This record gives sequence, C-alpha cells and structure tokens, in this order.
Amino acid sequence: MKRRILMRSILWVLLLGSAPLSGQETAPSPVGNKAKLLKLASGFSFTEGPSADKQGNIYFTDQDNNKILKWSVEGELSVFSDQSGRANGLYFDQHGMLWACSDQNNEIWCFDAKGQPTIYLTDGYLNKKLNGPNDLWVTPDGTIYFTDPYYKRDWWNHAREDQQNTQQVYGFKPGSRELTRLTDDLLQPNGIVGSPDGKYLYIADIQDGKTWKYTIQPDGTLGEKMLFAEMGSDGMTMDEKGNLYLTGNGVTIFNPKGIKIAHIPVEARWTSNVAFGGKRRNLLFITATESIYQLEMNVRGAK
Repeated sequence: MKRRILMRSILWVLLLGSAPLSGQETAPSPVGNKAKLLKLASGFSFTEGPSADKQGNIYFTDQDNNKILKWSVEGELSVFSDQSGRANGLYFDQHGMLWACSDQNNEIWCFDAKGQPTIYLTDGYLNKKLNGPNDLWVTPDGTIYFTDPYYKRDWWNHAREDQQNTQQVYGFKPGSRELTRLTDDLLQPNGIVGSPDGKYLYIADIQDGKTWKYTIQPDGTLGEKMLFAEMGSDGMTMDEKGNLYLTGNGVTIFNPKGIKIAHIPVEARWTSNVAFGGKRRNLLFITATESIYQLEMNVRGAK
C-alpha cells in the first residue's frame, strides 16, 4: 500500500556521543562531537541505494514502490523515475550515468540524466536468471561489479530453480556486456564498494557476518581475498580517509586497518545503505526503512 511522503525539516535530533567505543582506536572520529542526525523525509516503503551525482544531489530508491527519488542540494525531494525496474542499489559512473540493480526481472539498468533507462543485462548467467542484483560499484575505467544475493520478491513469477544455485559477485564492461562470475565461496554477498584508485574491492557477506577486501587484477578479475572486518553489511560507502561505513544496526565506521572507530545509531528497524553527498560532499545520507537521514561529517566522501 502506498503511503504519502511526509516532508519534515527536522523530525528529531540525535546527539552522537564523543566517547570512543570499547576496544577501538582513539583517532579523531569522522563524526563531529556535536553532529546532529536529521530525518529529512519519511513515509516510504523501503529506502535503499543512495548515490550522489557530480553536483552532490542524492538519488535513492523506494524499491517496493518502484521509484528512484532525488534529494537536491537545495533540500528538495522529487521523483526521478517511477518505473525503475524495482531498483535497489544505485551508483553514478564517471560520465554521470546512473546504474541500478533492478531486480523486477533480475537485470542491470542504466539511467540517463532525464531518467530514461537502458536495460543492460537481461539473459542472466549460464542460461539462468540472476538471483536478484542488489548493490553495485563502478570502477574509474567503467567496469561494473555487482552482488547477486537471493531475497525472494513478491513481484516475481518465476521459480527458485530458474535462478542461480549460488550467491556470488559478478563483473562486466558496458561495451561488451559479457558477464563474469568473480567469486565462488561467498554465502550471501550484499554491500559492495571499491577504492577510488580502482585497486581494491570491498564485499560484505551479510550471511557470513564478514566484510572482505580483494585486490582487483589488471584484467578486472579479483585477486587476493583478505578479511577486513568481522561484520557483514547491507550497503556501504568510503570516505576520503579510506574509512569504510557498514550498515545494518545504524552505521558502523572502520578505519583502513579494519578497526572500528565510530558508530552512528539510527532509530529505525534497519539501516540499509549510506552515501556521501551535498555541495561539499561532507554530508552523509543514510537510508533506513521508511526514511532518509542526513548527518554533517568531519570528512568528505571518497572521489
């Protein structure tokens, strides 16, 4: 059932504590001592997939309602697409094109600036549908990596046996559309993000409760697999310092060594994803169940 979007300037304010977490390093936190978490808008079904364009506008999804929405740098909410293919995770490439994990038919879509989509992947893998592309990241050279966990959707008509019998990570180049399975030992990969230099890929295995760091080989395949954190995640992002932000129970921040340095509590049943945006890219946008939030940070998002 669709619910009316309720716009509110500030519904509630949460002061974030400045004391370090038990067992963590006491390096300066990317979260300010007086930072205030603001609820920007509510009344959605399930928010996901925030990603910023070059101007800092944030695009996010309301998957159950088949929409991609835009929160502008001026603080205005609008609908970017109301036929998104049930988009989940989003990511802007270097050319300003918005890529989407659209699992209505288990596909990858790409939207232009006017919200018009091109459907890129339709045939699945090895003559079977993908499980349901969930989250994706685009390298500086345009290679696209995405996770393919299985979450049964109410809008599917096909049977489970029509899909992949394993939940893994895939990659492809838009020019060829040739899909490659890049992992074979994950349980349920979900969140994914890479380093700005394109050398490393971080993948959260939410069922295994771990986040892994992989080297990206010159041919785009994945090399050494290293344990980064003993925590899974839904979506994730990275800041300019190389800190990694994992979601689920609020937002948990790990430094480049994989040590927990901060936690951002969010009063929601589930925190699904996170991204930096705003004119200075120092605003952290958090999607959490029916709402989207904003938090001013001491750092900017990775470029």
